[in-house]
Amino acid sequence: MPSAIDLDDLSVRRGETLALDGVCACLPAAAVTAVVGGNGAGKSTLLDVLAGVLRPTSGCVDGLCGRTVAYVPQRSAVPDHLPLTIADTIAMGRWRERGPWRRLRAADRALVAAAAEQLGLTDLLAAPLSAVSGGQRQRALLAQGLVARADVLLVDEPTAGVDAATRLAVLQALATEAERGAVVVHATHEAAAVDRADAVLALSAGRVEVPAGAPGAAA
Repeated sequence: MPSAIDLDDLSVRRGETLALDGVCACLPAAAVTAVVGGNGAGKSTLLDVLAGVLRPTSGCVDGLCGRTVAYVPQRSAVPDHLPLTIADTIAMGRWRERGPWRRLRAADRALVAAAAEQLGLTDLLAAPLSAVSGGQRQRALLAQGLVARADVLLVDEPTAGVDAATRLAVLQALATEAERGAVVVHATHEAAAVDRADAVLALSAGRVEVPAGAPGAAA
């Protein structure tokens, strides 16, 4: 059985701000954990630490060593002018295994096609990334994360600003990743995404809060 990731008294300082303050939590494998909290709560900082973008100021993260990580940022973090199609964007998820300049194998192309179908992007594969809607672009980035087949999938606000059908497809995709054994962690403001999660980690001002009645609340 894949192991969980444990946060042990994790603190991160961004300049003068203590963005995470002594966070202790367990992020289970083969499960979806929703990280919730208001703006400035520390959600994106936590994802950055798990992705290796930020180093903890103190404390540690146990269980990441030797595991592959796929990180899907918010769509606002992706430049609009990138000369990429939807298919190119999704295929980048295979670069870790294949390298950026090697031709995709049939198995890689099958993963790209399956992820596109799962997220309703099949008819848009030839479209430029810059020409599609924000929700379609976010789905393309999520598909990129899915085809990486990583041990850990991190997603920042995957359902923000999308319609109900897209939200359902995105949440089902996260659940499918968990079913194959991945640690899936996503930051969200949306109640529907929290309801579909297996565990909830609530943050407030960089500290852990456990909301009353949250399903499988992590602490």
